[in-house]
Amino acid sequence: MPRRSLLTARQRAALFELPVEEALLLKHYTLDDEDIEYIRTRRRPENQIGFALQLCAFRYPGRLLKSGELIPEPVSRFVAAQLGLKPDDLLSYAARDNTRHEHLSFLRKIYGYKTFTGKPAKQMRIWLDKNAETAHSSEGMVRGFVEECRRRHIVLPGLSMIERHCAEALVAAERRLDTRIVSRLDGKIRGRLNDLLTEGTDGRISHFIWLRQFEAVSYTHLTLPTTPYV
Repeated sequence: MPRRSLLTARQRAALFELPVEEALLLKHYTLDDEDIEYIRTRRRPENQIGFALQLCAFRYPGRLLKSGELIPEPVSRFVAAQLGLKPDDLLSYAARDNTRHEHLSFLRKIYGYKTFTGKPAKQMRIWLDKNAETAHSSEGMVRGFVEECRRRHIVLPGLSMIERHCAEALVAAERRLDTRIVSRLDGKIRGRLNDLLTEGTDGRISHFIWLRQFEAVSYTHLTLPTTPYV
């Protein structure tokens, strides 16, 4: 059975798509002199802009650009303008299969980015275990994970892996909380709770299931009398 996604399509886009708003481009994709110096070590225009775009994607949203990924026009235009290039220079980027991998290796080396493997992955699993009990929602858990990876310069793994790790951490946290709650119940309360689950109503369903059929009264539907009290 396929795993249920923790995020809606809109939530995924907000976390993982490249930004196109001018304010976000200025905040995350403005290149400094050192960045441009490194970018200029690439000889061809297409490799310069491709290298720059991958650096920007590492910084925000914090992931690898996928092979053949369509780059939004505002992004390519904004980055190209800082390099004195044209957005169309990107079209032939990574014609050689190993060009993209060479760029990724160089970017990790000079900027300190780490892949989600080994020690970085272990550190993030520890972070998940520590924060899962206080998470307010699945979406909040994923967002916190993504933001922490960005802070630590850990390149985000695939979305399905992120959701799986977050879901597992939330389930483990729920079990720990359940265990702590049960450990504080005395024998009398445990017996009464067990009766709710096992004793039936009219010989058909348990008291617990019967109680769950009723919803709380909504006072918004009550009509107050219009005649004042005397």
